[in-house]
Amino acid sequence: MNTPVRIPDLEKLFREVDSFIPGRENNQPPLIGISANRKDGLSCIADPYVQAVVSAGGAPVLLPVITDIPALTALVNTLDGIILSGGGDINPLFLHEEPIPGLQDIDTFRDEYDLILLRLAGNRQIPMMGICRGHQLMNIAFGGSMYQDIRTQAEEPLIKHSQQQPREFPSHSVILTPDTTLHALLEGESKIVVNSIHHQAVKEVAPGFRETALAPDGINEGFEHPEKPVWGIQWHPETMAANGDPTMSKLFKYHIRQAHLFKQTRAIHSSILTIDSHTDTPMIFPGNFDLGIKQGGKVNLPYMEEGHIDAVFMVAYIPQGARDDDSLVAATTYATERLQEVKRQETLYPDRMGIAYTPTEVLRLKEQGRKAVLLGIENGYAIGKDINNISKFKEAGVSYITLCHNGDNDLCDSARGNREWGGLSPFGKEVIAEMNRQGIMIDLSHASEDTFYDVLQYSRKPVIASHSSARALCDHPRNLTDEQIKALAAKDGVVQVCLYKGFINPEEEKASLSDAIRHINHIVSLVGTSHVGIGSDFDGDGELIGCSATNELINITMRLLEEGYAKDDIEKIWGGNLLRVMRSVQASEY
Repeated sequence: MNTPVRIPDLEKLFREVDSFIPGRENNQPPLIGISANRKDGLSCIADPYVQAVVSAGGAPVLLPVITDIPALTALVNTLDGIILSGGGDINPLFLHEEPIPGLQDIDTFRDEYDLILLRLAGNRQIPMMGICRGHQLMNIAFGGSMYQDIRTQAEEPLIKHSQQQPREFPSHSVILTPDTTLHALLEGESKIVVNSIHHQAVKEVAPGFRETALAPDGINEGFEHPEKPVWGIQWHPETMAANGDPTMSKLFKYHIRQAHLFKQTRAIHSSILTIDSHTDTPMIFPGNFDLGIKQGGKVNLPYMEEGHIDAVFMVAYIPQGARDDDSLVAATTYATERLQEVKRQETLYPDRMGIAYTPTEVLRLKEQGRKAVLLGIENGYAIGKDINNISKFKEAGVSYITLCHNGDNDLCDSARGNREWGGLSPFGKEVIAEMNRQGIMIDLSHASEDTFYDVLQYSRKPVIASHSSARALCDHPRNLTDEQIKALAAKDGVVQVCLYKGFINPEEEKASLSDAIRHINHIVSLVGTSHVGIGSDFDGDGELIGCSATNELINITMRLLEEGYAKDDIEKIWGGNLLRVMRSVQASEY
C-alpha cells in the first residue's frame, strides 16, 4: 500500500485545503466508525482499514477503546456505519465457557468495548461490517457460538488458516453461498480467494442470520442478516483492498453505500413526522407499566429514540366478550383504565414525551424534541350500548376507535365473526354518526366486508384501517381486497400496512421486512402514495424478520429509499396521510 505524500509546502497545502468546497450534506461521505485495537496503552488501527474506507468513499472515524457507555453512545449517534476490526482472542467467559489450552492472549477490556459498540449500533440499526475478530464478535453478540481454537475443537481436518505471508496476498479459497447478498455483490462468483489470519472462528451462526461463505474444510467464513446490512467475514479484506484488489474493494463500497443510505434515512426522519398508527403496548402490561425503559415490550421511549420514530398510537384493546350489561360496563371500565395508564406516562417523562390529541400537538412535540403518544380504542365493544360513551372517550383524548375485533359486537360484524348484522347494526349506524360529530376517526381494521362498505356509505368523514394489509398478497380475512383499498382511497381514507406476520406472508415464519415493502408497493400501485401508511401492531404480536420493534421501523425507510421513493412520498407514508385524515375528521371540532 502506497499512501501519497505531498511536497512539504505549507502555503500550497493550505491553498489546497481552503479551495476545497464540500458537497451538500447528503453528498458528503458517510461517517464510518472503525473499532480500534488496543496495544501498549494505545487505541490504534492498521492503516489499511482507513485506506479501504477512504477509497470506497467513506470518512473513517477511529473509535477509541473505552467502555464509558454515555461517551460511546454519543460517538455512535454520529455514525452512519461501523466496522468491527480484527485483533486478538475473545474471552470465552462472555459465552459462559471456560478457557481451553489453545486460547491465546485475550483483552477483556477490549471485548467489553466492542460488545458495547455492537449493542449500541445494533439498537440503532446502523449498518455493520465485521472483519475477522469483528465477525466472530458480531456472531456472539447476536446469539451464535465460536470455536476458541479450531485446531483442537474442529471435528474435520483443517486447511491452514493462519498464513505467514503478507496479508495482502490470498492463502486459500472460500465457497460462496448462492442467493445471498455477498454472492450477488461478487457477481455470482462461486469461489473467491482470501487471506487468512485466525485460529478462533464462528461455530454456529447466530439465529436469524444465514451463512454466506465457507472454507473448503467447512469453517465458517461469512454470514449476513437476510433483511439488514449487518454482515461479517472471517478474512481481512482491508489489506487486499488497500493493495488494489477489486473483489475486496467491492465489499467496502457496498458497506459505504449502505451507510450513505442510512445517513439519508436518518436525515429524512429528522425532517418529517413518523407515526406508527397501532400498538397494543397497554395490553401486555395488565397493571402499571413504564414507557421510559426497555421492560419487555416492543414499544417504549428508548426504542422510539433509537429508531427516530416521532409518534405512536397506543390503543386500549378489549377482547370480545359477553354482551350482557355487566360485561359491557366492565369493558368500558377496562378501556378507561388502560387509557389512564397511558396518560400517566406523561407525568413520568414530561421532558421526553407528551400525549397528543390533534395533528398540531403532534407537530409541536416533534419541534420540542419530545415523542408523541396518541390514544385509541381497539374494539367498539368498549362503547357497549351507551352512545354517551363516545363523548366520554373523546374527552379522554381518544383519536380513533376500531369498531370491532375478532367477533361480532353490538355495532357491527367482524371479519372473524358470524355475520350477525349483515354489516352495521342499527346502533352501529348511530355510532358512526356520533363519531363523525365528535371528531373521532373510524377504524375499519377487523371489520367484515359488509361492515366496511356500510361505513363508507354512512360516514361523512374519511376513515382509516389502522393495521391492515393487502389480501391480494396474503389471503387473510383481516386484510383488504383491492376493491376495498380503492373504495377507501376514493373516500380519501388511508390503509396502514400491518406488520403482523400472518397478514404479510402466507408462510408466517418467513414473513419479513421485504414482504411489508411488497404490501406497500402493491397499495401504491393501486391508489398512489396518498392512501397508505404503517401500523405495526407491535405488542399485539406484530413483528417481522428485520422489523420486530419500534427501533427497527427505520429500516422501512431505508428500503423505501432503495425502492426509489422520493422524500415527499415517504413523508406521506410515514404519517402525512394519517394526519390528513385526522385533520379532516377533527375539522368541525378544532
